[in-house]
Amino acid sequence: MDELANLARIVTDRRLKATPLLDFGSKNVSNKEVELVRLLEKAPDSTQLQLTKTLYGSVSGANQAALRKLKSRVQQKLLHHLYFLDQSDPRHLVSRQYELQCIELLHQISVLQSEGEYKMSERLLRKCLRLAIDGEFTQYTVMAARLLRNVYAQQRQPALYKAASVQLTHYQRQLELEEEAGHLYWATKMTQTHTVRSSRNLLNKLPDYLQRLQTLHKQAKSYATFHYHYTTQLMYEGMIGNYAGIIRLTMDAARLAAKGKINRKRFDKRFNHFMTVYAHLRSRQVEEGLKLAEEYFKEFHPSSGNWFYFLEYYLLLAIHAKNYTRAQELLKLARQNPYYRKQRVAAQQRWELFETYLHFVQPEQSPLRRLHFSQFVLTVPDYSRDKRGHNVAILILQFLHYLRNHDAEGLLTRMEGLRKYQQRHLREAETLRSQLFLRLLMLTIKENFDVQACEKKGQALLTRLRETPPPGEAFAEIEIIPYEELWALTLEILQVNAKELATSELMAYK
Repeated sequence: MDELANLARIVTDRRLKATPLLDFGSKNVSNKEVELVRLLEKAPDSTQLQLTKTLYGSVSGANQAALRKLKSRVQQKLLHHLYFLDQSDPRHLVSRQYELQCIELLHQISVLQSEGEYKMSERLLRKCLRLAIDGEFTQYTVMAARLLRNVYAQQRQPALYKAASVQLTHYQRQLELEEEAGHLYWATKMTQTHTVRSSRNLLNKLPDYLQRLQTLHKQAKSYATFHYHYTTQLMYEGMIGNYAGIIRLTMDAARLAAKGKINRKRFDKRFNHFMTVYAHLRSRQVEEGLKLAEEYFKEFHPSSGNWFYFLEYYLLLAIHAKNYTRAQELLKLARQNPYYRKQRVAAQQRWELFETYLHFVQPEQSPLRRLHFSQFVLTVPDYSRDKRGHNVAILILQFLHYLRNHDAEGLLTRMEGLRKYQQRHLREAETLRSQLFLRLLMLTIKENFDVQACEKKGQALLTRLRETPPPGEAFAEIEIIPYEELWALTLEILQVNAKELATSELMAYK
C-alpha cells in the first residue's frame, strides 16, 4: 500500500485546481467551452462572427475578444484530450496503441522520478522495457534501458547495473543500424516525390540502396530495418513497372505476418492491401483488383487520410472496369465523409478531376452541374508540380471538352499546349502510351474532324497503344480512363458532331 499511498500524496499535493479537460457530460447549458466544440462539430466552416453571435448574442468588440480567449482555452483542453483517444480500433495504424503505451509509461516514470518515487518508477521501467522489446520499438527500448541502468547505479546494485549496461549497448548498436536505414529510406522517399526528373534519376541508384538496406536488415534483424527495406523494394518495383513483383511481395509479406514471422504489433496490413490494389490497377487486372478493393476497404477508418487514398484507387478500378455506377457511389462516399476537408488541396483537386471525368463520360448520371463542369475544365491549371501524374489527364480532358463543344479556337490552343507538353515532358520511351494517345488526338484536327479518316489513319497508332504496357511509376501519367477507351469516346464525339453538323446544314438549306 506504500506505493499507492505515495502516488495518492503526489497527485493530491500537485494536482491542478481546474481540470484541464472539457466536461462533455456537463448538463450546464452555460458551458461555452463544450458549446463551442458542438458548434464546430455541426458547422466546421463557421466564421468568427457567426460563432460570436451564436455564443454571445451580438458581435461587439468585447464579445469577439471573449471568443478569442474561449478558443484558446478550448484548444488547450482539446490537446489534453489527445492523451485519452481510443486507439484500439484495428482500422487505425496497429502499432500506434503499443507505441503510445511506451510513451505514456516513460512520461509517468519521468514524473515519478522527479518526485523521488524510485521504487515504482523502477517497476514501470521494467514494464516499459518489456513492452518496447516486444513491439520492437528500439528508440524506446534504449530510453528505458538507459533510465533503468541509471536507477541501478543510484541504488548501488552492480549486478543489475552491469546487465542493464550490456542490454543498453546492444540496443544502441541496433538503433544506429535502424537510423542509417531510416535516413536512406527517407532520403529516397523525398527524392521520389520531389520532381519527375529526380524520380527518374533515382532509378539508377535504387539497386545500390536496396543492397545496403538488405545488409542493414541482416545485421539488425529488426522490424524497422525490415520495413525500410520492404517498402523501398515496393517503391522500386513500382517505378520500373514490375507490378506482378509488387503483388508477389505483398502476398509473401502477408503470409509471413500470418505465421508470426513479422511482428504483428508493427506490420500495417492496410499498407499491404493498398499496394496490392494499386498493383492490380496498374497491371490492368481490374476485375480482380475491384474484388480485393471491396474486401479491403472496410479495414480503413473513415477519419484516416489512408481511407481517401485507398478510395482513389478503388474508384479508378471501378472506372477502368466501366462500372460507372459504382464509381459514382464511391465518389459520393468520399464527398460525404466529414473528414473530406482534412485532405490537402491537391488531393481535393484530384477528386474534382475524377468527378469531372465521370461527368464527361456519363453526364446524364452525374450530379455535377454543366456550368460547374465547364468552369473546372477551363480554370484548372495546365501543369503544376502538385498535380504530378495528372497533367496529361487535365490536358486531354480540356481537349475533349473543346471537341464536344465544337470550339475550334479552343482546340487549336489546346493542341499547341499538348504539343509543347509532349516535347518537354514526354520524350522518354517509357512515356510511349501518352505520346501515342496525344498523337491520336492531334490527328482529329489534322484530318479536319473526319471520323472515318481518323478511325482509319489512327488504327496503326491504336494498335501500338494496345500493345504498349503501362510504364513504371517513375514515368507514368495516370490514366483516369484507359487511353483505348478515351479514343473510342473521341470517335463517338466526332460521329455525334458530324450528325449535328449535317442536321444544321439541312435545316439551313430548307
